[in-house]
Formats: sequence, C-alpha cells, structure tokens
Amino acid sequence: MASDASANPLLLGWVKEWWDVARERNSKGAATYKHAYDSLKACPIAFDHPSELQQLKGFGAKLCERLTEQLRDHCEEKGLPMPPHPSTRKRAGKSKATSGATGGDDEEDDEPRPAKKKRAVKPYVPAYRSGAYAIVVALSALREDATVGMTKPDLIEAAQPHCDASFTAPPDPTKFYTAWNSMKTLAQKELVYERGRPTKRYALTDEGWEVANRIRETTLGAPAVEGASRSTAAPPVVLDLDEDGGDDGARAPPASSHKSEYADVIKTDNSAGGDAAVPSFTPIRLAPGLFTVELVLDVREVRAKTDRDYMQQELTKRGVKPIMRSLELGDAVWVAKCKEPGWLERCGAEGEEVVLDWILERKRLDDLITSIKDGRFHEQKFRLRRSGVKNVIYLVEEISMDSTFFQRYEEAVQSAIASIQVVNGYFLKKTQMMDESIRYLVSMTKMLKKVYESKPLYIIPSRVITDKNYQPILKHLRETRPGVGHYISYPAFASLASKSDTMTLRDVYLKMLMCTRGVTGEKAIEIQKIWKTPNDFVKAFEQCGTGEEGKKRKIGLVTSQLGELLGRKKIPKVVSQKIAEVWGDV
Repeated sequence: MASDASANPLLLGWVKEWWDVARERNSKGAATYKHAYDSLKACPIAFDHPSELQQLKGFGAKLCERLTEQLRDHCEEKGLPMPPHPSTRKRAGKSKATSGATGGDDEEDDEPRPAKKKRAVKPYVPAYRSGAYAIVVALSALREDATVGMTKPDLIEAAQPHCDASFTAPPDPTKFYTAWNSMKTLAQKELVYERGRPTKRYALTDEGWEVANRIRETTLGAPAVEGASRSTAAPPVVLDLDEDGGDDGARAPPASSHKSEYADVIKTDNSAGGDAAVPSFTPIRLAPGLFTVELVLDVREVRAKTDRDYMQQELTKRGVKPIMRSLELGDAVWVAKCKEPGWLERCGAEGEEVVLDWILERKRLDDLITSIKDGRFHEQKFRLRRSGVKNVIYLVEEISMDSTFFQRYEEAVQSAIASIQVVNGYFLKKTQMMDESIRYLVSMTKMLKKVYESKPLYIIPSRVITDKNYQPILKHLRETRPGVGHYISYPAFASLASKSDTMTLRDVYLKMLMCTRGVTGEKAIEIQKIWKTPNDFVKAFEQCGTGEEGKKRKIGLVTSQLGELLGRKKIPKVVSQKIAEVWGDV
C-alpha cells in the first residue's frame, strides 16, 4: 500500500494496487498507472473528491471515474458518507449566496431529493487463470479445517497448471514481477494468511474460502479446456488452438491428404529446359507408423542471456520435448522424424527428418521494431517466401513497452502487421508473453501430430533438387497433385534456406539493393528485372553523365523506370534518390 506520508493515502493505495496488477499481467496500462502514482505521491495537496485529480499529470477522466467508483464502494462498505462532487459543492455555494442576497428562505419550496440507491458491493473473483486465481484454486485443495498450510514451493507447484503466467520467471526478462506477486494482493484483501517461521505456510481465510467457492460456481460453465489462445484473421489452413491442442470443430489443414495411394513417376513436359526444368522422379513414400512429428526449436530462442533453457524446459514440462539446433530459417519448424535410422538415406534422401509445411517466426515487439528499422524484417519475409513452406506463422509477443518510445514506431508496427497478413498472406498470432507463446507451440505440435502421423508422406528425392528448380518443382506438384503434400529432407531444406551456402550472384545483388533504406524485397526484384547485374546498374548511372544535369538524371533514373508500378513495387522519388546516392555516387 501507499506510504502514510502521502496527502491522499487511500487514493494512492488504490492506484498502487492497480499498477501492481497491471505489471503482473504485463499490461500496457502499467505505464499509465505508474505516471499517475508518481504524480499523486509527489502532490502535497489533500483532495476531497477523485474528480479533482484531473488537474494532476497522469490523471484522465476514466481513471478519476474509476477512483470515484472505488471510493463510493469503500464508503458504502464502511458506512461513511460519500464526499460531494466539486460541481455539487459549487452549485450549493452559489444557491446560498443567491438566497442570502435576496433575503429569502426557499427551504419550504425545495422538495427533498430521492435517496440514492445503495450499490451492492461486488464480490471479489480473481481473473480467470491469473496468479491470484491459481493460488486460490491450489489452496482450496486443502481441507477447510486444515491446520497446516502449504509452503511456497508446494503452492507454486500446485498453482502453476492453473495459471497462464509463470510463478518463477517474469514474463519479460527486463521485469521482476511473476505470478507470485498476486499473493500480496490476496493478503491485502485478507483472503490468504501466512503462518510459521522460518518456513512460511499459506492457507485460505474464511473470506478466501468464499472466493474459492465463487470460483467453483463461476467456472462450472467454463470450457473444459483451459488457456484458449487469441489470434487474428487466420486463413483456413491455420488453427488457433487451446492449450490441450484440441481441434474439435475446427478446420484441419489440407496438408498430406492422400486421396490415392501412389508411388508413380512424376512426369513433366518441359520443352523450355534449362536449369529450372522440372525433372521426372518417383516420390519416396514414408508410411504411417514409421515416423513421429517433432518440434525443432532454434537454440537462439532464449528468454534471457542468463536464462537460456527456459523455453526448452517449459515445453518439456508440457509434454513436448523439442529438438534444439541452430535453424537456417525461422525460429521453429515441424519435422517428421524417422523411427528407423538410415531409412531415408537408403531411399534417396539424407538425414533422419522430413520438413513439414509449417514454419514459425517469433518476434517480441521490441525486436520487431528493431528488425523494421535495420531492414531484417523485409529480408526475413523475403527468405520465408523463397523457402517454399506453404504455412508461415508470424508470432508477435506484445510485451509492455515505454509508451513514449512505442508511439514513435506504432504506425510502422501496424503497417508491418498488415503487410504480414495482407501482402504476404501469412498467419499472424499475437501473444502477451513467452509463456503464452510456449502454450501455442505445444498446441500446434499436438495438432500437427494428429494431422500427419496417420497419413503417408511423399518425399522429393534430394538428388533431383537444385536451388534453381526447387520452386518450379513445388509449383508443378501443387498444380498437378493439389490433394497431396510433397516434402523434402531437413538437410536439403537447410541447404536451400542457408544465407550463404546457395547464395547466387542474384541473391547477393538483391541483398545489396535491400541494404538501402526503403528498398524492400519486392522493389529489389523489380530493379533486378531491368538491370540484371550490379555492373549493369552501375553503368546505367555512369551513362547519366556528370554535372547538375547528370545528377538530376541519376536521382530520377530508378523512378523513371519503376515509378509507375503499383503497391509495394512502386519506387517513389525519395527512395530513388537514396539509391542514386549509393550506386550513382551522387
């Protein structure tokens, strides 16, 4: 609670309580409550009514209204009179002044105002799957007449399955608050008491048991599966899943449908020939029962430098033991792992794993902003598109950030999110913290096990795949056999997705172009279509001449050729000038 030295200890205490709850939930409103708390704590003036706080920095109409409701509930509960609103006091003062000036007494003419109906005090029920909720549920497992409570370690172990946030690790490595901080709220509300020294034990008070009973009543109609995830605008092939991975009533993805059991030769008619020609080949058939679906997680997916194993450990606790390795692309992929060592190699594909048609890119909000600023965001999307993976999931963790900093980049973030969904057609999943992201990975893994492990997989032999023909092969298969999924081995996928192993001159050229701020993957491709090599591009600028006229021609060179394109391919004058500064030595 607030310090007694405050001029407004009651109001300050409520603001502090809301601030603590917002921090516990990693809410964006935490910064708002902090500013209000600091402002009120520093104010030496005692206020009669919460509405008067609007003159302080950090207090708006909504926050003052909430404090007014809280004060009204407090007064009713304690049997105290509610302080009058300042506007009421002004009207009363004005009425007295008018009465004194006229010498009249209008008391007999004034009809008594109807008594205000008392508001019933709303019983406290903690938010579903919050820290307070989980603690109460865990303690309610004790007998009501039990004389010995639970120790902190035992209580945390019992409460964790009922909570979305971790009791041992903050949702954000830069924060210090865990779900255990809810214990302070429960103690302040006298719902939980502690006893014992030096080892503390916790138990529910009589009021705490009433809350536990209300929780039971409230959750009777709740869904059997806890921890439902949030999502936005999912395309038909992507499921937004609950914690247990159930997909009842949901639309399953069309991947690996096997309308007909076939192992015939894939024949093609490629009169054009060349390196991108689609060769004839016989797919390798991996039958059900010979493999299991596993999650592969990038070793760089850590919670913090000092807590590198948190994600791996939490996934394992929830029944999904990930394969940890350095991924060439994405932060998580799903593979079919052969049960018999060497089986794939004997059939014409190396390694022990086959990459399925699902890949996930995880971005914390601060990392997303950084990747937009330094160009990695567009480069990663470009490489994801070239990977050939059909189902791409962009997972964005909306951690709380300094509101002043975030406002500077909010428009860029919203534009990036829209681009992910509309331009690229990727599925966007939003979470509030790493723990929610972990539950989503568990759900996806369980769903994909159900989808793939009961069907045969058809694998493209590695010997027929090259960097140039991989995309044409996928396009041909998806057009001629739309009901059947075709996959490649993990080593082949890693080689194709590598930033350096398969870098052609064109790839290097495109990356060079994208180093200029404002040149996205789409714009770089359009430039490369006209000027095939870096040498061609440099020569084009040299041919513009020298002097002021030459400088003008260089600045307008790219715009003159590509300024009429629509959408993201269009190159405006300001970007054309930046390109000229780099390539044309303007």
